[in-house]
Amino acid sequence: MPAAAIDLSAIPETQREAVTAVLRERDALKEANRRLKHLVAELNHVVHGKRSEKLSDDDRQLAFEDLETAIAEVEEKQDVQPLSEHRPRRAARRNRGYLPKDLPRIERVIEPESLLCPCGCGLMHKIGEDRTERLDIVPAQLRVVVAVRPKYACRACTDGVTQASAPTHLIEGGLPTEGAIAHVLVSKYADHLPLYRQSQILARSGIDIHRGTLADWVGTAAFHLGPVVDRLAEHLKASTKLFMDETTAPVLEPGRGRTKTGYLWALARDDRGWGGDDPPGVVFFYAPGRAGENAETFLRGFDGILQLDGYQGYNRLTRPTRKGGDPVRVAHCWAHARRKLKEVFDRDGSEIAAEGLRRIAELYKIEADIRGTAPGQRRSARQARTAPLVAAFEVWLQAQRLRISAKSRLGEKLAYIHRHWDGLQTFLQDGRVEIDSNSIENMIRPIALNRKNALFAGHDEGGRAWGRIASLIETAKINNVEPYAYLKATLEAIAAGYPQSRIDDLLPWNFAPSS
Repeated sequence: MPAAAIDLSAIPETQREAVTAVLRERDALKEANRRLKHLVAELNHVVHGKRSEKLSDDDRQLAFEDLETAIAEVEEKQDVQPLSEHRPRRAARRNRGYLPKDLPRIERVIEPESLLCPCGCGLMHKIGEDRTERLDIVPAQLRVVVAVRPKYACRACTDGVTQASAPTHLIEGGLPTEGAIAHVLVSKYADHLPLYRQSQILARSGIDIHRGTLADWVGTAAFHLGPVVDRLAEHLKASTKLFMDETTAPVLEPGRGRTKTGYLWALARDDRGWGGDDPPGVVFFYAPGRAGENAETFLRGFDGILQLDGYQGYNRLTRPTRKGGDPVRVAHCWAHARRKLKEVFDRDGSEIAAEGLRRIAELYKIEADIRGTAPGQRRSARQARTAPLVAAFEVWLQAQRLRISAKSRLGEKLAYIHRHWDGLQTFLQDGRVEIDSNSIENMIRPIALNRKNALFAGHDEGGRAWGRIASLIETAKINNVEPYAYLKATLEAIAAGYPQSRIDDLLPWNFAPSS
């Protein structure tokens, strides 16, 4: 009931002001609770809504951010409402983050106005202190590094002038330090800030650097980092098991004023599921199309097991006529098989699709139990526990295909699983093989984010630079290496003439940050 609905004239005049304040507070709390209920309903919709209404992973994160911001706003409004004497104060909000010990600390000692004892005894002495830590953020600091090279000459002779040689730089005579170039690379390819936005950010600090100049820096860095990426690819292709996938990379088509569809092909190693010794890594190769011959070119020199989705362009890799190596052994992805059935189930609630999903879930339960164990243990567990379930799935699959029209939506999905059946069984025979290719799908997700923010690459060469820089940044990230520190140190080493014979030292997993 709003405050106006109560007859205040019946309340003693001395209490009216207090009663009015309590009623206002009640109404404000009702409104805050109504809004909170609405926000909670929105969160539930984002998480549990129908698939057709659900957001993508990236859009969902944006929704969470905005909803959580709104909730914090409501809570803050409640905090600043006048407190009645019966209303309990909300518990103080503590730091909900971790402040690393190596962050610089700036101590500000806050002394009382007077240290004289109120009793007149003299100065008080310190018996302890309270310390409160809060995170402060200083915007990116821009500075100018000035190289000063003094000249020396002898007063007694004319044998010449002595001066230290000028240090070498990646861009001779240019404005940026290697650290500045690394910052631009990380901002563009890790934080998804297009160069024109970076130019705008710099302009707010009074630094007028055109987007085209930043593009020159990126191109120069991509060229000099090329040998490191090539060496990274050689390391990966020396492995006996890799993942491969491809994702679109829109590229501006010169002269036509529109974009065409290029592709970044990701080749990855991730042996963490079975405790392998080789560090994880990923290389992105750019190609203007999706033809399978591109995969054949990129995989030249690789012989082993290749884990991938069901794209038919990879079929040429399994043939005796394969160029650049022996026929590869393919491991297909159960997550893709599951996805096919899930599409049908979400659309019409098919009981057959639901049964297929239940059977696949049983396989994943076993995988969760054996993740991280040695390859031999994984193979033994799969042979004992998983193989019978896979055999039963095959019997069930063939029975359903006889019942369902091959032209129906469900029939097409079942045919997809049947078509890739041999590859779906590869993981049973080798403990190094994963049940799915989710590892590489996680690695290519940042490419999709960059695609969304940058819209497109300006040229095929831009696509190649995109692939090179993304290869080093993503490999650094999955090896728990800070990308900026790695790129800065690597560019500095290259500018100083780092020997080609020691290029392995420049790979992301060999980076050791200086103290």
